[in-house]
Amino acid sequence: MQTANQITKLANGALHVPDHVEIPFIEGDGVGPDIWRASQMVFDAAVEKCFHGTKKVIWKEVLAGEKAFKQVGNWLPDETLQTIKDYRVAIKGPLTTPVGKGVRSINVALRQTLDLYACIRPVRYYPGVPSPFKEPQKVNMVIFRENTEDVYAGLEFAAGTKEAEELRATVERLSGKKVRAESAIGIKPMTSFASKRLIKMAIEHALEHKLPSLTLVHKGNIMKFTEGAFREWGYELAKEEFREKVIFEEELSSSSSNGKLIIKDRIADNMFQQVQLRPDEYSVIATTNLNGDYLSDALAAMVGGLGIAPGGNIGAEGAVFEATHGTAPKYAGQDKVNPGSVILSGKMMFDYLGWTKVGSMIDSALESTIKEKVVTYDLARGMTGAKEVSCSKFAEELIARM
Repeated sequence: MQTANQITKLANGALHVPDHVEIPFIEGDGVGPDIWRASQMVFDAAVEKCFHGTKKVIWKEVLAGEKAFKQVGNWLPDETLQTIKDYRVAIKGPLTTPVGKGVRSINVALRQTLDLYACIRPVRYYPGVPSPFKEPQKVNMVIFRENTEDVYAGLEFAAGTKEAEELRATVERLSGKKVRAESAIGIKPMTSFASKRLIKMAIEHALEHKLPSLTLVHKGNIMKFTEGAFREWGYELAKEEFREKVIFEEELSSSSSNGKLIIKDRIADNMFQQVQLRPDEYSVIATTNLNGDYLSDALAAMVGGLGIAPGGNIGAEGAVFEATHGTAPKYAGQDKVNPGSVILSGKMMFDYLGWTKVGSMIDSALESTIKEKVVTYDLARGMTGAKEVSCSKFAEELIARM
């Protein structure tokens, strides 16, 4: 049943956000409770300082991960999925993903079940953050990673199983190529539908924010019918829907694009060099699932690590914003870990809701606090003269600078 505090979608596709909006949250596993408490302090303070009580967030906890398993025996309860679907927007901390056994990734399940097809990762440098690069300030990109297909579709079969052997025989029959017996086999499905809607969102973002270029990143030189098709579908979409607003790299007769969005493409392995050697030549990246996973983490490392790397998973009907790092269980309950990833994911969330004043205030406060070298341990260990503070104290320092 719809409540007065829920976000609704209007006929034109825009969101109607009530002044007192209810937003589900998942605190997360490991350090999740620590960084969520700190982040919620920051969010509530920023909303109050911007709107002086005329707007507020009512937080609604939903369960996932270890807490859900302990309480209801399910890592991702149906009730949680339905609540996020009903409320359209949610935010979460890190969740446990056992490697090689147990439950398949809860994060992936959330994205695929709710069809949150675009994983969006903005990466930029905050002055003062220790970085292994000489000019990290040149990094300012937004990655749009396809969320529902590719190897993350979860279509894999264990070595030696009946299913794997049947699939191996089918592949040999269809392709004429030999596959070793006892092979583990994974399938990489990719479609024009999923690729184009991801690329369309990326192009629209670039145009809305007047950014200079969009780069399609793929491994199409080897995987011609999957990764290569992603590239071709991207160019098709740009020609079909945005032809008057874009220009293709090969069409440039000079360094000027005449105000149009430049569409480029790069092979994935080359792109890892490009973002390190010439990061200022790239502003928006649209890429496949696995490439996007690697590339977004590599870019985060260039600007100081996952502790200040936000992320959002967005689809046609809703969005879930999230910490991009792991659960760090050895630090759980120590009030130690940097809450920056959740805080900046909250900034993304407020921008998505149209409460951009809140997002700007959070971003400015974070930048000021880091510039003054008041930071958590992960940043302090790479700075000279830093004042190391706890997770909760870092939140208090941000609030004091709003």
